[in-house]
Amino acid sequence: MGVALLLAACTSTPPLQATVAAPSPPASTATTPTFSSFVASRSASVVDISTLRIGADDRAAELEIAPELDFADRLASPLPASVRLSQVRDLASGVILTSDGLILTSAHVIAGVDEAQVRLDDGRRFPGRVLGVDRRTDVGLMKIDASGLSPAVLGDSTGLAPGDWVAAIGAPFGFHGSVTAGVVSAVDRYVAGGGEVPYIQTDVAINPGSSGSPLFNERGEVVGINSMIYSGSGGYMGLSFAVPINLAMRIAGQLKATGRIQRARIGADFQEMTPALAQSFGLKQPAGALVVGVDANGPARSAGLLRGDVVTGFDGKPIARSTELQQRISQGRPGSRNAMEIWRRGAARTLWVVLSEEPAPRSLQRADVAAEWGDGLGLSLAELSSGQRLQLGIDGGLVVREASGAARSEGIRAGDLIVAVNDTRLDRIEDFQRSLSAVAPGRSVALLVMRDRRLAYVPVRLPERAPKPAS
Repeated sequence: MGVALLLAACTSTPPLQATVAAPSPPASTATTPTFSSFVASRSASVVDISTLRIGADDRAAELEIAPELDFADRLASPLPASVRLSQVRDLASGVILTSDGLILTSAHVIAGVDEAQVRLDDGRRFPGRVLGVDRRTDVGLMKIDASGLSPAVLGDSTGLAPGDWVAAIGAPFGFHGSVTAGVVSAVDRYVAGGGEVPYIQTDVAINPGSSGSPLFNERGEVVGINSMIYSGSGGYMGLSFAVPINLAMRIAGQLKATGRIQRARIGADFQEMTPALAQSFGLKQPAGALVVGVDANGPARSAGLLRGDVVTGFDGKPIARSTELQQRISQGRPGSRNAMEIWRRGAARTLWVVLSEEPAPRSLQRADVAAEWGDGLGLSLAELSSGQRLQLGIDGGLVVREASGAARSEGIRAGDLIVAVNDTRLDRIEDFQRSLSAVAPGRSVALLVMRDRRLAYVPVRLPERAPKPAS
């Protein structure tokens, strides 16, 4: 109905002989949006982007936005044209922000390019200049030397809800001005490897060449920037993900001002709470961010934050999910002092943390180990030598030689490191035995597991009878 009203407001006055009221549309189609109303007026704000990279195409190794496992960025695949192996040409889309040529697109299609060309809806072409990219959110900003362009009308992505109609205009496989439509499948969708970006999930058909294209709501307002799809074949499979426009514009503002994004950090890693983990840590509700690691020299350590703490509030606002806390921290100002409410060993307390600027990520590796012990959880464990601890860069932990039973059912596997039981650090086999003996049979215990340098708490239910160490 909103689209129909918009159409009525934009049409010119008809001649007198045509003023007879037309029959009302059938009830079954009265609420179905017809996106043709804004396609004609909004297409001028959408651009095609072609890029050229000379040399090896190493984007796959650099893409921080690329999710793990089956998630992959399939939207900027090389064109199936016969070009030299040393030249990689890509197609993408973008949206005009200002009349003087500021363009918003996806970071992964313009990062590290040697040339970029922008094609307007009227056919004019301009060389593009990259102002900045943020790989974390997959937001990129470009500039062309033009004037009198048609900027997009921006909306509010926080108003989206599952079931809302949305549409995209882009250039899939180079087909300029292609329009696809669908509905919002979910909002605030976090995907593995996608960081703290609360994606808009839709079923709008998105294909290679549409990366960076605008996602419109029924009123023709841009509410997202199409970033990636879920695909096992490289093509559309019904799952598309867009960066919310509110987040994209915040990032774009920083890129325009300084060419880079300044993020804050506290030097701690977090995990989502589950009902089983909440029970393990004595919480009534599975809310908050569970601390799985604290940097030795970071602000969190200075503030007194410990592994096994649950952050329930930050800067006076409650925390429901770990991703919510990560967003608040990264958007904070380095040097600012913030109150952090935590839950530790059955009691609430407040810590004060001074945010610092986020450093560049570190590269990590794994190591081998020796000596063994078994327990009733299905774990065969071994202690680490001092040399192995030094190689791994950790101060303790037990390596999993084999996993079966309850531990294997919860996803623990050979090669993992058990770093702690709840908030108790493990250095030796005896530490693990002592920690398990304090847990009542039949209850869950939270094991802090390290795999490929990543930490996560895994709840494992103890057998009804207390576990006995293997001889």
